[in-house]
Amino acid sequence: MPTPPPQTRARSLLVVVPAWNEQASVGHVIKEIGSACPQAGVLVVDDGSSDATARVAKQAGAAVLSLPYNLGVGGAMRAGFRYALRCGYDVVVQVDADGQHDPAAIQQLVDGLDDADVVVGARFAGQGAYKVGRARRVAMRALARMLSRITKTRLTDATSGFRATGPRALTLFARSYPTEYLGDTIESLVIAARSGCVCRQVPVVMRPRYAGTPSQSTWKSFAYLTRAFLVLVLAAVRRWPQLESQEEDS
Repeated sequence: MPTPPPQTRARSLLVVVPAWNEQASVGHVIKEIGSACPQAGVLVVDDGSSDATARVAKQAGAAVLSLPYNLGVGGAMRAGFRYALRCGYDVVVQVDADGQHDPAAIQQLVDGLDDADVVVGARFAGQGAYKVGRARRVAMRALARMLSRITKTRLTDATSGFRATGPRALTLFARSYPTEYLGDTIESLVIAARSGCVCRQVPVVMRPRYAGTPSQSTWKSFAYLTRAFLVLVLAAVRRWPQLESQEEDS
């Protein structure tokens, strides 16, 4: 594990960048984060990449945690949350390595933590012109409505990975962040809400990828959304421990 940075309030924000074979874009993303939030620490979790992602990230100035094999975004983020706790950070913001998340919006997400434990950067909340197919848009709206009921707040983008996590949720996620497929987006919000955390969203603008191609074709998107509904239903009926009781046991 990388050497922890100095324990100062100026470094209480950690930006975690899960990355799998993103050598073409990760360096640029790190530089953008540094420009937007020079006070933040940056950790790239190299999720079993077979390319030069780790080397490029180190050259760009980020701390790098290399996983021995690909765990998926959920596994990479759980490692990032645990690193943040070990190093004394208060807040974690997830930024994807492909460039779709604009680091200029990081502070907006962090500001949202004033009255929340988890803040989601929402693509469909009035800013930007992020477009998806009609069928997928309808399905994503249905997912968002279901999650809105569970979290007791209006959510328009259930699958956005651009998020800020505050101190209470950070402790929770370091212990029990879901590593299964789709767990990092949908199930994590259910866990947070069921455990007593407050979830909110702020509108953000998403950008095209800097490099590479999206991992999902049309039929894969359909399969993704079908699984998303199943994950949401299973997560909703499962019982989760309250955050207060977890803190008392620690």
